Amino acid sequence: MAARRLKLVKVAGVSLLLGFAALLLYQFGLFVMVLMLSVRDPGSSAFMDATLSRLQESNPKAALRYQWVPYDKINSSLKRAVIASEDANFTDHEGVEWDAIRKAWEYNRQQASDGKNKMRGGSTITQQLAKNLFLSGSRSYWRKGQELVLTYMIELVMDKARILELYLNIAQWGGNVFGAEAAAQHYYRVSAAALSPHQAAQLAAMLPNPAYYDIHRNTTYLRARTSTILKRMRLVDIP
Repeated sequence: MAARRLKLVKVAGVSLLLGFAALLLYQFGLFVMVLMLSVRDPGSSAFMDATLSRLQESNPKAALRYQWVPYDKINSSLKRAVIASEDANFTDHEGVEWDAIRKAWEYNRQQASDGKNKMRGGSTITQQLAKNLFLSGSRSYWRKGQELVLTYMIELVMDKARILELYLNIAQWGGNVFGAEAAAQHYYRVSAAALSPHQAAQLAAMLPNPAYYDIHRNTTYLRARTSTILKRMRLVDIP
């Protein structure tokens, strides 16, 4: 009996070590991909691929509107607007704002207890980039944990300008619209370099629900949110 128990302990130990080794190898692979993206522009992202697959379920010919544009070809107004809207402390934090996560969790828990479904996110731009580049849209503790690991990897190997450049180029801005250049062309028939402050603020206001605002472009909330972002833009720093 004792020998059998010892054998089971050894098997469990080996399985645990193999699982840990596999996890380390997986994380190392992700780190290599992050390193590559610090110098190479992505042709797509996990979220873009998932969106395309979903669209093609109903329309096999569906395609994404996406065009990469360098950081210096994106109007500074859009950079300011997105930071003001999504992550006012972007240039100062190290990837994660734990206080914002705590406040969002408390708010969402209160909303749930009140039977409401309006939720608030506490993710920084770097966290959103990590999720969009590599992860699914599912909600789980594992996915959130992996998002945090990727966030610190990204902050370790990339400067803020590169992080923002990647984010602005893969962010969703419509049902099938991704990136600042495609968004500027889609909504205003101009390049990302030619966006006005108001256009930039409106694009930033669309980010939390881009597919909805692709259809409903003149709601009361969107106008009010655009006005708020316009006022905040001059208060933030851009890399």
